[in-house]
Amino acid sequence: MTTKSATISANLLDELQNTLTHGTVARRVETLRSVTDLFLNNTIDYSDEQITVFDDVFNCLIQHIETSAKALLANRLAPIAKAPPQIIRTLAFDDQIEVAAPVLSQSERLGDDALVENARSKSQAHLLAISTRKVLSNAVTDILVERGNDDVVKSTVNNPGATFSEQGFTWLVARAEGNDGIATCVGLRPSVPRHHYLMLVAKASASVRMRLEAANPHLANDVSAAVREVARRARSAPAAISEETTIAHGLVRSLFEDGRLDEHQVTAFAEARKFDETNAAIACLANVSIALAENMMIESRTEGVFILAKVGRMSWSTVKAIINMRRDLSDIETADLDAAKLTYERLRPSTAQQVLRFHRMQQATAPAAS
Repeated sequence: MTTKSATISANLLDELQNTLTHGTVARRVETLRSVTDLFLNNTIDYSDEQITVFDDVFNCLIQHIETSAKALLANRLAPIAKAPPQIIRTLAFDDQIEVAAPVLSQSERLGDDALVENARSKSQAHLLAISTRKVLSNAVTDILVERGNDDVVKSTVNNPGATFSEQGFTWLVARAEGNDGIATCVGLRPSVPRHHYLMLVAKASASVRMRLEAANPHLANDVSAAVREVARRARSAPAAISEETTIAHGLVRSLFEDGRLDEHQVTAFAEARKFDETNAAIACLANVSIALAENMMIESRTEGVFILAKVGRMSWSTVKAIINMRRDLSDIETADLDAAKLTYERLRPSTAQQVLRFHRMQQATAPAAS
């Protein structure tokens, strides 16, 4: 230990000993304030060893003091990158949100493990504080979306520094069903993967349709038609197509025009869980628009996939890969694969062509119908 470190350590521990042995609560709080001032005035210069000394002192002093004093300490230490790590953790796990919130929302000393542990065990107010951090990793947003209430979920989704895993987006789409507030927040995020965006629109429109039809049963047919048209426009809106989706579509189009796109490539895309590439490839091989293929691909049942794949002359192994991709990416319930295989093998190409012509006709007449 350096001479400076030894001096600081001896002085602090001596004052601490006197305060803990003879001091009142007021004396303890005053000592805490003095120690905090000392730390903040020199934080850049302190070594890790010295910071450890401060950590021990802080953790001793906050015992048996009122919440307001701990909250003040939390507010003063939260923005400090080199704040003593143990006291930061202690404050973060305090049951009183006025103590925990400052460090949960700001402190760089809290890593993902601590944040996940906190979010799994503490109150919704703690989760809400975590959701406002400048950066939120997939591991943290997963638990916030899974366990958080509506306010926590919306705050997390509205945070531009948050990232989400595939599972996180799946949970968000599920949470958005029947909840227009969450659906709107998720839909406005520029980074929502295309397949999740399409599922979001489909589920949100279904919930809107049910509410409108219940309120106006005599207008049920008009309501359904209007909601379908709104969903169609939302799916095809330029704002709904990310740069990544545009690049994926361009790549597949190049492969197709060069004669290098076949069902083996479709299988590879599906097994890699690349929805945009898989969907665009199926559209090319079935000679349909990407928008039509998307609509058929996100249907809860597998008939749409069967029709496209049969027209594209794909084998069951490719269809199975597509079905598994849909299940993994969008949490679509998968029917019995043996029964599905039998259905697909019985489907005649001529029948698939007829059904596909019907879908094309619906797509062509949708704008006129609106």
